[in-house]
Amino acid sequence: MENIIENFKQLCQIPHCSYETKQMKEFLSSYAKDQGFKVTIDKAGNIHAIKGKPKICLQSHYDMVCMGDAPKLAVYEENGFLKAKNSSLGADNGIGVAIMMGAMKEFNNLECLFTNDEEVGLLGVNALEHTLKSQMLLNLDHESDDEVMIGCAGGVDIHASLNFSTIKKRGKIYELKAQNFLGGHSGIDILENQKNSIKEMARFIKENDGEILFFEGGERINSIPKHAMALVYFKNEVKSNQWIKCCLKEEGEFELCDQSKKLLDTINAFSHGVRAYDANLGIVQTSINLATLRMHDKQIQFTLFARSNVLDGLKQIEFETLEFFKAFGYKAKSLNFYDPWEGKANALSDKVLKALQKVSPQAKISAIHAGLECGIIEKKQKLLCASIGPNIHNPHSTQERCEIASVEKISKVVFEVLKDNA
Repeated sequence: MENIIENFKQLCQIPHCSYETKQMKEFLSSYAKDQGFKVTIDKAGNIHAIKGKPKICLQSHYDMVCMGDAPKLAVYEENGFLKAKNSSLGADNGIGVAIMMGAMKEFNNLECLFTNDEEVGLLGVNALEHTLKSQMLLNLDHESDDEVMIGCAGGVDIHASLNFSTIKKRGKIYELKAQNFLGGHSGIDILENQKNSIKEMARFIKENDGEILFFEGGERINSIPKHAMALVYFKNEVKSNQWIKCCLKEEGEFELCDQSKKLLDTINAFSHGVRAYDANLGIVQTSINLATLRMHDKQIQFTLFARSNVLDGLKQIEFETLEFFKAFGYKAKSLNFYDPWEGKANALSDKVLKALQKVSPQAKISAIHAGLECGIIEKKQKLLCASIGPNIHNPHSTQERCEIASVEKISKVVFEVLKDNA
């Protein structure tokens, strides 16, 4: 157990934000070779390592969502949790990678797949060139230690843009900054109804009759927006509230966005969050995240990420969102569509559940409202797949924390399953 945590802390010293994973790729490749594994790397940066005649492949992604001070990670332990000071922790999916590192030292018959750039649209796994030798794949990217996942949401990116011009005007310019927002994972945390900084700021501007000079917000497509900033003209004096810090910046001539009203109407009319709930599974079925807003080169740019655990639901929310933005005059397109994984219990999930119930008696088979790479791999290759992981709270945010005792539980389960199939 101690070795797994030390492995993770070692990983935290290596920068591995999505799109910036070269150092981590080199480290993991070298590490695998040192343990006697044959290593190949495909064009997408996916690392395939194999030794002996394995029956099970372990899989995790090695990029992380970088928030706050990340990739500079100051990891510490507090009240039984791993945390990082002023940044995301990267336990998603660094803990999975750390467990795999431990298993590579322990077992002579093992296959490992480290995938790249999962957090920015499952790019690595969608471009996977490796063919796995094992018939079973155990993904270590789940975030609750009392569940074995056999299904996950599909997803689709949506981009919308609108050109604008500027109008010269004189008056008082205020600077607005979002405050006290938590952000979070746009699938796992969407049910919590965390406030969206872009939505809240647009409401504040509208309710105070403001007109926009500049407005941007959000961090990445799969995170609930935490940060937002705007320069706004107000006729009357405005005051800060719990969510929006407002201060007078200057008075004089400025360039006003001629699409200010349409921009505000678009944001305020759009329904961010949960659209459908699966009462049988007790999970969100369909949702959409209004993720980022940028104003660049005289163009307003939105990105959104839709999820659904059923294919018809994903196609429906994709269609509705494109039609919404087109109705407001935007150019809109969808990309990176991937189907939900509507899996079934299988020999691997049964083995994993049996082992998991020894340490978590209440453990059950379930599905998750987030993307899992095993769902994509299963469609490319005929494999028995399942996913488990330790308790990770508030991933994709500076509040991310991982329960240390839970890491021990999952590590024991992984090692037991591997021993039974050695």
